[in-house]
Formats: sequence, structure tokens, C-alpha cells
Amino acid sequence: MTVDWKQETEKRKAAYVEDLKALLAVESVRDDSQATPDAPLGPGPTAALVKMLAIAERDGFTTKNIDNIVGYIEIGPKDADEYVAILSHVDVMPAGEGWDTEPFEPVVTEDKIIARGASDDKGPGMSAYYAFKILSDLKVPLKRRVRLIFGTDEENDWTGMTRYFEVEPEPVFGFSPDAEYPIINGEKGNVQVIIKGEATNGGTVKLVDFESGLRTNMVPGIARATVKSSHAEKIVTEFQEFLVENPKVSGSTETDGEIIKFVLNGKQVHGAMPETGENAGTYLANFLQDFDFGGTAKSFLTYLGTPAHDDTVGEKFGVKYTDDVMGPLSMNVGIQKFIDGGEAFINFNFRYPKGITPDEIVAGLSSKLNGWDVTPTIGGHSQAPHYVAPSDPIVETLLRVYHDQTGLPAHDQVIGGGTYGRLMKRGVAYGALFPDSPDTMHQVNEFALLDDLYRSISIYAQAIAEITNLD
Repeated sequence: MTVDWKQETEKRKAAYVEDLKALLAVESVRDDSQATPDAPLGPGPTAALVKMLAIAERDGFTTKNIDNIVGYIEIGPKDADEYVAILSHVDVMPAGEGWDTEPFEPVVTEDKIIARGASDDKGPGMSAYYAFKILSDLKVPLKRRVRLIFGTDEENDWTGMTRYFEVEPEPVFGFSPDAEYPIINGEKGNVQVIIKGEATNGGTVKLVDFESGLRTNMVPGIARATVKSSHAEKIVTEFQEFLVENPKVSGSTETDGEIIKFVLNGKQVHGAMPETGENAGTYLANFLQDFDFGGTAKSFLTYLGTPAHDDTVGEKFGVKYTDDVMGPLSMNVGIQKFIDGGEAFINFNFRYPKGITPDEIVAGLSSKLNGWDVTPTIGGHSQAPHYVAPSDPIVETLLRVYHDQTGLPAHDQVIGGGTYGRLMKRGVAYGALFPDSPDTMHQVNEFALLDDLYRSISIYAQAIAEITNLD
């Protein structure tokens, strides 16, 4: 059966944009404080899942909602024993501050769509759905069933997709439209390391509070701190000098007697690529650490401001490591908090290749505590490195489809980001970010280029048709 995939996509562009706008308008950020039995991760993620499944039901597809935390859309022969999986997600990161538009009121321009989730991952997920529509509308023959599965917690603990694999049979292989082209056939390991202890003071300068970071997998773009000192004016003057010496960041202060409120602005980016951002929290700690703080405030600021500052490969902690295939380890200091009389808290996120272990990473972080009485521990959702050989037929097929449709070079690659693709033994990530396109995932003013999303519909339709019929 011969199909002009690009022409079929052209016919559906207008409908695609309208459906995507409806999905982007749902503020699907996980919020445990509003969790209920019907919305286990808060109302937003559940609402987005229900919205996506409702769009599919409107179009006549078979759907299933599992516990309001994961769901799927299915096409293909119902009597087929095996199925192929396309794994996407409808949850998004917190919007953060500094947007030029409202993050959950999608704006469509001549060439892009702007909203939180436009590129990660509602836009690509909707492209995969419209690929389903093409395959279904044209009755393209499929040897296996295909499921387009939507999780609701990819940006945190993968709660929904974990539940899916507990109650549903495993797919034979598949891909996640949640990364970049040409393909991602390898993903580094992902581990969080948490440091927490008492928050105390004792010097002539007092750290009242310190806060930076929204999620472990985001480089903090803003840091705030409240400091009390009898030399407030001198500290403010030195802060202005610090900003001049560090032009990659900016900031401001407000004073009220001995109280100084600091705001420092860095650059918020995806935690898988910390080298492209500027960590606001470690910059602020780097400035504050030299003043006469005492108690654990001194340890907290010194740890953040020296070994954790301006190092995205863990060199100062002695864990810098590179694998010939998977590349280098990366380190992000994602969440940093201190409340006097409460808790001091730091959350690290490491993306690591084969050849180094989480225990070795913890040992490296422990080596620079310099008397701070805390114990770094592994926490959160940890993942081992994942790799599918370039010779695997799914890798070869997806690369060929990409090259055939774009004319661009096709090659395998490994990333530090983690996608649902790693949940399958023969799972990869595939688009929807093109090599020459800007990456705004997890950033303010997130957007996706419309032509990239349209091209992905066409690529995904052909790719699904071909991998579903692999021998």
C-alpha cells in the first residue's frame, strides 16, 4: 500500500492545532497537595489524560483509562497477540516565572505554538495521535496492534507508566516521541542524591531562608534568600559588585533595617543539559558563603557555593567520568532549601553512563562535607543506563524512515535525558525535536515549531506502519 504521508498530514493540520491547543490549556502539573482518590497526582494530570482520551473517543478509537494515572489508545487487529507501544505523557513541568505569555493559554504564531508542554510532550504526543488517525483513516494494514500510551507523571516518578507495566502485557518494542531526532537508542542512568539536615545559625550574619529550584530535573532559574545582618548596606554593595563580576546572572535586593531579601536570576534549562544553564542557587550561595554565617547555614552555603557551584560534570566531587559509547556524567543541583529552625535540603540529579555507580556518586558527594553532619542518600526515581544496539531492526527502520522523509543524516546517539523508551527492552526515543531546532523544554516561553510537529506526524505515521509489520 502506497501512502503519501506528507500529503495526508497536510489535510489534517488545522484540526491538529485545535486539538493541541485544547490539550495545552490543561495545567497538568503534578500537585500532591490536591491529590484525591479520583486524581492521585492532583487534578491537572488526570484532567489532561481524560482530555486526550476524550479526543480519541470522539474520533472512534478504542481507549482505556487505568486508575486516572495512565491510559491508551489502540489500533490494529484485535486478535493479534503482540503489540507495539508508543509512549508519551500529558503531564508538564511547573511553568516557572518570567513568561511573555500565559503558559497555559496557547499562542499560535505564523511558525510556532507557545505554551508549557508544546515541545515536552503534548505537541509530539499529539503528532503521534494524528499519525494514528492517518493509519486508521486509510486502513493501513498492520500485523500487530499498536498502543499510544499516555502517562501522567513522566516529569517526576513515572507513577502512571509504572502502573501500566504492572497490569498490562509488555510490548515487543516501540518508541517514545519525547526527545530528539534522528533517534535516541541509549539513555544514561538517572539518580537523585538527597542531602538534608537541621537548619541552624550561629554567626553574626543569619540565614533566615534560602530557596531555589522547582524540580530535580530543572536547572534553577531563580534563587531567593533572606539574610539578617547589622552590616546590611555593606553586603548589598558587595552583591552589586558580585553581579558585575558575574555577567551571566542578574539580581536585586530589598532591605528593611537589618533584613536583606536577595533575588538572583540565572538561566532555567532541562536538568539533562545543565551545562547550557546558569544555576541561580549555587551562584547565590557562592556569594553568601564568605560572610560570617554559623551553624549549618555556613555548611549549607559553603557546600552549594564551592564544590557544587559552576561544575556540571562532578569534577570537584571526584565523580567526573566518561564512557566511550554513552559519553560523560552530568550533574544538576536541582532543589535547594534552607529554613532557619527547620530543614536544610539539597537535591542533586545525576545522569551517568555505564562504568560508574550511584554508590560511587554518593561517596563523592560525601567526601566534600567538611564536617557537615549529614549523610547523602539515594532517593526518588532511579534508573540504570539503557542501550539498544544500532543493529536492532527497530533502530535501523526508524533511522531509514527519518532519512527518507527529511533527507537529513541519520545516526544513533545517546542522551542524558530519560524517556519512557527505556521501559522497553527494545525501546528507543524518536523525535520530535529536529537537530537544527531550538530546544525550549523546561524553559520559560516553551514553544514548538509547527513545521516540526507537522513533519513528525508524517514521520510517525510511516514509522509506525513499518515497525508494526517487522518480522
